Amino acid sequence: MRHSPRTGGRAGNRVGERFFAILAVLFLASCGSGKPQQPSTGAAYAGPATLILRRDLASKAPTVGSVRHGEKLEVIETRRRFVKVRTPEGVEGWTDSNLLLTPQQMGDLQRLAERAAKFPSQGTATVYEPLNMHTEPARQSASFFQISEAAPVEVIAHRVAPRVAQSTALRPAPVVRRAARRTKGKDSRQANSLLPPPPSPRPPANWEVISRPRAADLPGYAAKPVAPAASAVDDWDLVRTRDGKAGWVLSRMLTMSIPDDVAQYAEGHRITAYASLGEVQDKNLNQVKHNWLWTTSSGGAQPYEFDSFRVFVWSTSRHRYETAYIERNVKGFYPVDAESIPGEDGKGFSLVLEEKDGKRYKKTYAFTGYHVRMISKVPYEAPPELPEVRAASGFAPEPEPAPAESSWAQRFREWRPRWLARPKGN
Repeated sequence: MRHSPRTGGRAGNRVGERFFAILAVLFLASCGSGKPQQPSTGAAYAGPATLILRRDLASKAPTVGSVRHGEKLEVIETRRRFVKVRTPEGVEGWTDSNLLLTPQQMGDLQRLAERAAKFPSQGTATVYEPLNMHTEPARQSASFFQISEAAPVEVIAHRVAPRVAQSTALRPAPVVRRAARRTKGKDSRQANSLLPPPPSPRPPANWEVISRPRAADLPGYAAKPVAPAASAVDDWDLVRTRDGKAGWVLSRMLTMSIPDDVAQYAEGHRITAYASLGEVQDKNLNQVKHNWLWTTSSGGAQPYEFDSFRVFVWSTSRHRYETAYIERNVKGFYPVDAESIPGEDGKGFSLVLEEKDGKRYKKTYAFTGYHVRMISKVPYEAPPELPEVRAASGFAPEPEPAPAESSWAQRFREWRPRWLARPKGN
């Protein structure tokens, strides 16, 4: 059956109209009627466990959303220390820049957690109240996780860091207000205005001569050296959570989870590490006790981890802990390890101690019954330093990914001119 040219033309027109109608609908759908988004100027990651986003800069502004630690955000605006970010769901809100991590910091934090996972535990600790974990051993550093009350963490490293005091702005020189005369009108307003202080009198021309003799001119005078002012420092511990997070916390906020019947002998000193040296069965009490090794520090902010270590044994006859071995006035460092000693019946331990020559040695002790004796002493080689979470240098945009393979639309645009340029008849 043949179609007339007129019928075929109408059918073609209908197809064309439908085609352009579909294109128009797709175009309008792509344009949308919503407000265009602000362009992104960089990337950041949520620092705290839960980061609250607000509609405005004010601290009491309505909340528009929240994100969890480590979630990637787009930085779209910055005003002083406040940053406007956009979540992957398109929610936009303001937050403090101190609560954000740069891509560089996030990478450093992940490397720190990977390295901390390989460190031996120096003992489990708990906190009496929620405690913030920081990216660096500094109070001003970003906190990215909060340890809940009574939650256990493992202590794996220690550091002493200066406590940076908040800077105070210089106050302007006081302005002297002169006594005002009781006048009326313009003179009264001028008299009550603030005036600068009067100039100080000049010293006499021979002030150096009349000021002698000075203390430095007297025979036998020797100036006493002025000791530099000691800067305040804090003790920090690197801790590891059960789910693998690693961060810095103030040491004084941690309590080592050694049993109370052993901890009572600390005499006010801080327990910095502990380890079990084996079990003891007390049949009379029908209890299982442990022999313990611990290290303590008598004063805070020391460049070493402990100044005393002690071995406790459980007496099955007296049903109490007794001291089997103790050393004081040492300079000890992590790691403190309990280990099995080949050829020995009991369990041993090793410590890193600094001797009078200033060098560090790893000393290994065998523990059998009530007896502790040193069996080896070798020079200690410190492991590489822990990765540092570098200070933020701004939320710079991340580098653009390498261009992917060209799309079909791009290939069509490249192919169309070549096809139109082909000679007819081919």
